[in-house]
Amino acid sequence: MIYTFAMLVTRGVLHLWYNLKFENRQYIQKGKPYIFVSNHRSYLDPVLVALAGYGRFGFMAKKELFEGNKAFAWLIRWLGAFPVERGSGDMSVIETSSNYIRNGKNLLIFPEGTRSKTGRVGKGKSGVALVAARVHTDIIPVGINFSGEKLHFRSKIIVRVGKPIPADSLPSTENLSERELLKTLRTEIMPPIMDSIHALVDEPE
Repeated sequence: MIYTFAMLVTRGVLHLWYNLKFENRQYIQKGKPYIFVSNHRSYLDPVLVALAGYGRFGFMAKKELFEGNKAFAWLIRWLGAFPVERGSGDMSVIETSSNYIRNGKNLLIFPEGTRSKTGRVGKGKSGVALVAARVHTDIIPVGINFSGEKLHFRSKIIVRVGKPIPADSLPSTENLSERELLKTLRTEIMPPIMDSIHALVDEPE
C-alpha cells in the first residue's frame, strides 16, 4: 500500500513538473510479470518505466550506488534495486532476477549498461541477453524520449511501450557450449531486443 501510494504521488508530481506522456500501455497485461528492457537517458528512467507498467519492479543497478549514501542505498533497495558488478559475470544475477519473476514482480533491465548522453541507443550487453534467455518470460521493450542531454522543468518526455517479445520466440540456451552460448546471445537474442528499443526511440539526427 505504501509503495502504491508513493507511486501515485510520484506520478502526480512528475506530470506537474514535466510534460509527461505514456504511449501504448495497452500492450502490458495487468497481473502478469514481464522483463522490461529500455534505453537509458537519465537517473529518472527506472521510475518512468515503473510508471508505465503495473505492479512492483526489480531492477539492476551498478554496485557503486549501494556503497555511498546509506539512506539512498536503502531507498533504491526498497524500490526494488539490486546491485550488479558490471563485467564480473556474476551468475547470481540470474537467480535474483528469476526470483522477482517467480514472485510476480517485473524485472527492468537497461541493456546498454550506462546512460546515453546523446540520446542515441548504444550497444546492448550480452549479459542482458543471457538473463532474458534464462528468465523465461515475455519481454516488453520501452523507448524513453526527450530532447537534449538533461531534463529540465516542463521538458517533454514520451515513454513509448512496444509490443511484447514472446519468451518462446527466443532460442533456448540450455546445453550449449560456452562458445555456442556467446554466439547465440550475440546473434540471435540481442538483435530483436535492441531492434525493438531502437524502433521506439526518436534518435537525434
